[in-house]
Amino acid sequence: MNSKALIAEGIGTFALVFLGAGAAAIGIGGLVGVALAHGITVMVFAYAFGSISGSHINPAVTFAMALSGKLAWNETISYWVAQLLGAVAAAGTLFYVLGGSQSGLGATIPANGVSFGQTIVLEAILTFFLVNTIIRTTASKENSGWAPIAIGATLVAAILMGGPLTGASLNPARTFGPAFYAGSLDVFWVYLLGTFVGAGAAAGLNRWLSN
Repeated sequence: MNSKALIAEGIGTFALVFLGAGAAAIGIGGLVGVALAHGITVMVFAYAFGSISGSHINPAVTFAMALSGKLAWNETISYWVAQLLGAVAAAGTLFYVLGGSQSGLGATIPANGVSFGQTIVLEAILTFFLVNTIIRTTASKENSGWAPIAIGATLVAAILMGGPLTGASLNPARTFGPAFYAGSLDVFWVYLLGTFVGAGAAAGLNRWLSN
């Protein structure tokens, strides 16, 4: 197992949760600020760590890469552990610097009136868009230099649409870290199911398009 890749995944996921969830917890900049904090962080770390680990920083992305045959399942599990540890560490740091969980720590939970079923469907669709962008833009070396920009922009667009409804997680680690401290782990399964369904659908589409 490549320890450098795992460290890169842990740091990248820490940054995404600390900056993305932190922006949501603080609230300055509103939805646009939250979307940009997530999108820019993903873009920057794709450039910084893409050559080391692929800069998944998202268990759903790692799941899609495993389904696509680009990552062995033992490596996949190690990636998941590194991502979840990075997310929990980031949320714990937010808990400390913000003086507790009163802010909600940027936790992603369904808005009032949004059912679990609706949350699963929306998270699946938005994650499909994100993972599809990741797979298709990184498939060719000619386009790979632009891939981080396209991926970050897709995440920004997804959060602008889904943020008011589900928090637009698109990332189980992004949900798990804040939920661990904010007491909302009871809805984690909803985001896990939705994001993995979306990621799996994107991997399946890519296999079909590539045949």
